Amino acid sequence: MIPRPWFLTSPSIAGLPSQLPPLQTVALHFPPCRCKPSLPRAISTSAYHELTSAASSHEEKGALNPTPTPQWRAAIDFKWIRDNKHLVAVNIENRNSAANLELVLDLYEQYCSLQQEVERLREERNVIASKMKGKLEPSVRQDLIEEGKSLKDVISTLEQDLLILTDKLQIEAQIIPNITHPDAPIGGEENSIVRKMVGKPREFEFTAKDHLQLGKKLDLFDFDSAAEVSGAKFYYLKNEAVLLEMALINWAISEVSKKRFIPLITPEIVRSSVVEKCGFQPRGKNTQVYSIEDSDQCLIGTAEIPVGGIHMDSILPDSALPLKYVAYSHCFRTEAGAAGSATRGLYRVHQFSKVEMFILCRPEQSDFFMKNLLQLKKTSLLHLVFISNMATGDLGAPAYRKFDVEAWMPGLERYGEISSASNCTDFQSRRLGIRYRPTPLDTSASNPKKGKGRSSPTRFVHTLNATACAVPRLLICLLENFQEEDGSVVIPEPLRPYMGGLKVITPKLKRP
Repeated sequence: MIPRPWFLTSPSIAGLPSQLPPLQTVALHFPPCRCKPSLPRAISTSAYHELTSAASSHEEKGALNPTPTPQWRAAIDFKWIRDNKHLVAVNIENRNSAANLELVLDLYEQYCSLQQEVERLREERNVIASKMKGKLEPSVRQDLIEEGKSLKDVISTLEQDLLILTDKLQIEAQIIPNITHPDAPIGGEENSIVRKMVGKPREFEFTAKDHLQLGKKLDLFDFDSAAEVSGAKFYYLKNEAVLLEMALINWAISEVSKKRFIPLITPEIVRSSVVEKCGFQPRGKNTQVYSIEDSDQCLIGTAEIPVGGIHMDSILPDSALPLKYVAYSHCFRTEAGAAGSATRGLYRVHQFSKVEMFILCRPEQSDFFMKNLLQLKKTSLLHLVFISNMATGDLGAPAYRKFDVEAWMPGLERYGEISSASNCTDFQSRRLGIRYRPTPLDTSASNPKKGKGRSSPTRFVHTLNATACAVPRLLICLLENFQEEDGSVVIPEPLRPYMGGLKVITPKLKRP
């Protein structure tokens, strides 16, 4: 199934019909309203008081209370949301989202009514302006002048209310998550479905050590000193662990670059607005994002964010798509709420290195590239992994569909996540403002209007992301799965050229 744009998809969710209304053309402004006006049809002193008192009433109810101005605006198809209210409501419930759909719809109806009334009053003012161009009696002209001034004052008041409504509507609607793929299981993480398993956990003929025990014996980590210098969940890599991290990064970039991905090294500090546009909450409750105090900047938790922003507010030529990037960066996460034995050592840390894949493509291509990313993940150093189709309650707001890759970790005696891949359809591109202009199928259009050209309407690209290599989790897997009875660790063959030919990490001799 080829996913359709965010809020324009038509999946069957929880028994809902798959046939939805035809697609609507969406621009970067609000769609034209066709709501019945709820405000007076004529302007007079009494009408003016009615309008202003209505506005005051809204303020008393809190509907038009001062609202923070959004830092950015997403191109959201509010009409589609209203016309598919039940579909959106079920999706919000299935994803355990905090979005308030009823409030969004109520604000949109207010917006429609107010916008239509403002447009009607502008037309009346234009009519008055036209009348004043002709010859008029002084008294008639004075009446028209007074009426024009009254209209101007009322329009100014309503335009201000319209701006407040627009800001409130944007802030509330930006919380609504992406529509979900119909094959995504309903429920929490426990409802996720294993799609494919590769290999079986190794059966050791000796008592296997975890990565902390191995790291101590091989002198690969220093958590204690890092805790003194930086705090808990930081670490120093030492000796062969440094070479192993560099090898993993170089191996991952080299392998992915063969598939025509453009290598990138990204900024690691970005604006908060870019983090939000990518679907993260930098200053939300239990956020994983480090925000920089007294600034509008954050440390990145994934290279997906700066790569997503590289083409922000741009129109790409059709010929440039697909754009495929493989980006290296350090990542920073607060790991709020993380605790327990499963978070020991390198499994959950505040800073780590990661190689991320990111694709921008045409909407009809995103399903193909999702399968392509999953195929790339099968080319792994590890032969004991599974890929799971993530349930709705475990999807982040941007993801239309997500697959997690987990690998066997002997120290935990269970599988642990080492990677994920997500198709975000046009959720991020509508927020980041990334569009493309399709090449017209018929280049011989006859009689084009003078000066108009033959350009096709722009469309929003689809974005996909996947982890190529999250270093700490892979270090855990490699050390624990390739360990020998004497405490040494065999280096997988694909990594040896990147480690100067080193084949085995051996225990260090103790100094006298």
